Amino acid sequence: LLLKLLCLAGKMASLGKLWNTTSAQGILSHAWIPLVAPSQPTPFSEQGKILEKMGLCTEITFTRYMRSGKKRGPEPWLCLQDKHFGGVPVRIYLPRVPSAALRPATIFFHGGENCYSSYVSISPCFFLCVRYRLAPEHKYPAAYEDCLNATVQFMRNAELYGVDPARISTLAGRTDLPRLRAQILIYPGLQAVDLDLPSYQQNRGVPLLLRERAAFFALLYLRGDAQYKQDVLKGSHVPPEMREKYKKWVSPDNIPERFKARGYNPPKTHDIKAEVFKNFERTDEPSLCPLLAEDAVIQQLPETFILTCEYDVLRDDGLLYKKRLEDNGVPVTWCHLEDGFHAIISLHDYCGLRFPSGKRGLDRIVQFIKGL
Repeated sequence: LLLKLLCLAGKMASLGKLWNTTSAQGILSHAWIPLVAPSQPTPFSEQGKILEKMGLCTEITFTRYMRSGKKRGPEPWLCLQDKHFGGVPVRIYLPRVPSAALRPATIFFHGGENCYSSYVSISPCFFLCVRYRLAPEHKYPAAYEDCLNATVQFMRNAELYGVDPARISTLAGRTDLPRLRAQILIYPGLQAVDLDLPSYQQNRGVPLLLRERAAFFALLYLRGDAQYKQDVLKGSHVPPEMREKYKKWVSPDNIPERFKARGYNPPKTHDIKAEVFKNFERTDEPSLCPLLAEDAVIQQLPETFILTCEYDVLRDDGLLYKKRLEDNGVPVTWCHLEDGFHAIISLHDYCGLRFPSGKRGLDRIVQFIKGL
């Protein structure tokens, strides 16, 4: 269960195209770090909606096609290999310079809210990118299971690929696998019980991840369609007994008051429709919402780095997870970008854009990894 939770936390965290700068090369070398790309709206979303209404293709299909033309080529200092681990396609990035010793390794779960794919190389260590099945064609738990299966296969055979098992790091609770050293979560989304927390209200219309789009992508992964999006936004998908059970973990009361200064109105109570809840009975599964895992599991998690952004609907998910980890004795390094927004790390130096806050967040990640 712990390995599953770590894979899920990595899948739910969000980090766009990772960096390739001189300062970052050689840094990601001491930990298995789940990092993923964001589910931001793209310039193609509205065009895709029009084509979907015309019956030509879905919005997701069109956006995938347009994004596929924006891939950057491989770095000259890397060679690429496509393989299958546990029946799951993966891409391996290896430095061309041979190593006399076993290498460290990084495992990457790309993001896009399980609907889009992206591939990235970030360091001269062994780098594994899991090419999991995508929603809405493949609903939960397809992506999660692919990430889990590929990870287990690799960790059991790390030395066959020239990887030092001790440098894939800390995994508690499994004696048959190396131990995982750390996890890094970049503006993670970790629960679907309450989409009316302060950050969801304050940043409902803030790019690059709108509140409505967060619900839309979550539903595509869970159900394969967004039929009940308005019910989810109203909170009508969670029965009172479930909300009561998890309010000790998912509650605005657990969020520091300074994060409510920009405004927060306790949500109104809406009637729960049996028909709606029937479609969301798995909402409390830790493999879908890691924030809802029991304390016994949380206590076994490795040292964690969490990055949150003030202008991000997912900010409070990260804050609540930080509190849960700290309450259970898990070391946490927290970086909060006061002027940051969702996906800012991806855009710190992208197509002429310059966001100093994104560079600060990137530097903090590098600093954390150097200290492992």
